[in-house]
Amino acid sequence: MRVLHVLGGLDRGGAETMIMNLYRNIDRENLQFDFIIHTDKKCDYEDEITSLGGNVYTIPRYKGKNHLQYIKAWHNFFRQNTQYKIVHGHMRSTAYLYLSIAKKYGLKTIAHSHNTSSGKGFPSLVKSILQYPIRYNADYLLACSKYAGLWLFGKKACEMGNFYVLNNAIDTKKFNYNEKVREYKREELGIKDKFVIGHIGRFHEQKNHEYLIDIFSSVYKKNKDAVLILVGDGPKKNAIMKKVDMLGLTENVLFTGVRTDIPELFQTMDIFVFPSLYEGLPVTLIEAQASGLQCIIADNITKEVNITGAINYISITKPSSFWAEEIINRSRYTRQSTSTTISEAGYDVKLNAKWLQNFYQEIQGE
Repeated sequence: MRVLHVLGGLDRGGAETMIMNLYRNIDRENLQFDFIIHTDKKCDYEDEITSLGGNVYTIPRYKGKNHLQYIKAWHNFFRQNTQYKIVHGHMRSTAYLYLSIAKKYGLKTIAHSHNTSSGKGFPSLVKSILQYPIRYNADYLLACSKYAGLWLFGKKACEMGNFYVLNNAIDTKKFNYNEKVREYKREELGIKDKFVIGHIGRFHEQKNHEYLIDIFSSVYKKNKDAVLILVGDGPKKNAIMKKVDMLGLTENVLFTGVRTDIPELFQTMDIFVFPSLYEGLPVTLIEAQASGLQCIIADNITKEVNITGAINYISITKPSSFWAEEIINRSRYTRQSTSTTISEAGYDVKLNAKWLQNFYQEIQGE
């Protein structure tokens, strides 16, 4: 069985990382994932997908003016690729279009919610209008949290028998706290004796990096040994680097770029800060908790993410100095591995991969 996943791209974002976690842990003798993406750019996960036996196809990005060409591209794809029985859509903005076309070719359709907002401005309003009919035309509705499901599909749809929460699961063993790993990685990064604040996320408006820099600036005023590690890449990175330079914090803010050693980077951190404007249920917060980190996050993020009791919520309307005070206060704790707690709460990737595989088999047989 081959299941077709639809995304905007395959870089190391939250949804993409979640799907790859599942893909690595399914029984690939009996199930394979293939992917359609909306970019010609070479993406981070493409080579790994190919090595695991998957295929990556491209569809032109939807721009409104190419509406007919977009629809035609999907028709052509399904006519030429008749091996698929299930399409799993993670890209919301055009899901109504491609899921409707998939149904015409007899495929079972799944819509998956990974977020709780489309952002701000006119483009976001257009997205909200386009994605409203998804709740009616998808055969099955999945979400990373109840909150993410309610946001995209509505209360009535989430009370139907075709709605399921699929946890953003991780390989918990990779994130076990290890003092030796912490020591050598901090030595490697040149932060051996520093107070390390960490953040992992794409440089995008959603992640609220500008406010994060303000928070760190407030921390630095109280603790000159403080260092901020920013993991990721994205369109706002240059603007954030300029702000860091303007505030005279260049020596204390480490831009690592996209990394493959995320579990080790978590070991180096003393506290994890996440002031996003909106989220579904972030994989990074599951990983941070599995690593035994205290986390200071925005209070608009679902309470479902607080699995270990290490999540501390603060409003992003509070001044940066308030966040700084909380960060310093919360830094005084005894760190322990909590990966077992994460597994027992239902976030172990092997169990979730097995559930998803059984789910696909059941709906294909209907």
